[in-house]
Amino acid sequence: MPSLDELRTRFVADAMLGSLARKLRALGFDTAYYKSGDDLGIITLAARSSRIILTADRSLASLASARGLKVILLVGTNDSQRVRVIAKAAVESGFPLSRGPPLCSLCGCELERVRKADVTGLVPPTVAVRHRLFYRCVSCRKIYWKGSHWKKLRSLSRELKTSKIAHLS
Repeated sequence: MPSLDELRTRFVADAMLGSLARKLRALGFDTAYYKSGDDLGIITLAARSSRIILTADRSLASLASARGLKVILLVGTNDSQRVRVIAKAAVESGFPLSRGPPLCSLCGCELERVRKADVTGLVPPTVAVRHRLFYRCVSCRKIYWKGSHWKKLRSLSRELKTSKIAHLS
């Protein structure tokens, strides 16, 4: 039986899409962020790790498509528009978008639930008072809570839900 990580849709976002990469991770997609390097580098990464390339670069999209890779050419000026393009491309191309629980937006690793007592002194005092649920990345140790950014992510999540996207648990 495949693991949860094997079932998640795997993306690689090019250097101009760092904000989108972080949001996709938080939404539960396995998303690599290719910060630097040339087009052949991202193409190699996508081919070796079976990732869908996300890019706004027409020449990269054309080169990747010519090599038989899945690529989504993103249009739009904000992440909400780009998420809609991803969902539409998935439906039109017939490939499933499957996501699991949220991942660390910085490094893409799993999050674990931690006790409030474990984050005291690691988060601002006002956050510790207002929130009761906290999560920590198992790798980079970044602490997360459902703050104001959560509303923005829920809005992006709604964009995906309208596209019949599978949610893994």
